[in-house]
Amino acid sequence: MSKRVITFGTFDVFHVGHLNILERCASLGDTLIVGVSSDELNYSKKQRYPIYDQESRLKITQSLRFVDEVFIENSLEKKREYISFYKADILAMGDDWQGKFDEFSDICEVIYFPRTPSISTTEIIEIAKNI
Repeated sequence: MSKRVITFGTFDVFHVGHLNILERCASLGDTLIVGVSSDELNYSKKQRYPIYDQESRLKITQSLRFVDEVFIENSLEKKREYISFYKADILAMGDDWQGKFDEFSDICEVIYFPRTPSISTTEIIEIAKNI
């Protein structure tokens, strides 16, 4: 039976950490669906807009050969709806979200992956600002 995997993220200033987690998510099943945070959602979470707009982030994520489907995530409160709509068997996230999505284990398996050490979008942005 084929497995459908869903994950969510901003995927701003795309880097090897993003690539690693998306590859790990893809390895869990046959179909990988990625929810990319909208510009407005990112602003509401972090009080700043992403460096790359949502269409650019969507296009970058879509271009990966192991990503099957991409959509814009407009609300953190709709994760359950997104999981159900895309018929996901597995929700996979980075371990910086450990425990935060366990509530969805009634409708799918929830897996947390370790983040790639020593890399984060926030750090990259800070370094770039100081060059």
